[in-house]
Amino acid sequence: MSHLAYLALLAACLLGTMPLETLLHVGVYVQWRRLVATVLPVAVVFGVWDGLSAAGDLWTYNEHYLVGLALPGGLPIEEVLFFVVIPVCAVLTYEAVRVRKPHWAR
Repeated sequence: MSHLAYLALLAACLLGTMPLETLLHVGVYVQWRRLVATVLPVAVVFGVWDGLSAAGDLWTYNEHYLVGLALPGGLPIEEVLFFVVIPVCAVLTYEAVRVRKPHWAR
């Protein structure tokens, strides 16, 4: 069961921030093109960086916590999802704060 730990953590992050979209009507998912334009460059840059670091033996992944699916080059699917899920959660959180505290400086 521990091989699902990484995916479970990512799912918990999404489930924890998803109510911000529906309860506070932040509109992040409605503006999906903006979200993709925000998240995709981050995911690509850090995905490449992680892949190169792993290929150069500077970084490793504990296979005990992975499901075993990987991109060509060996980047685990959990790591790819991390670079998508965490920025999406950050954008949701940021937009929720802007809705609740519009007077706060950006």
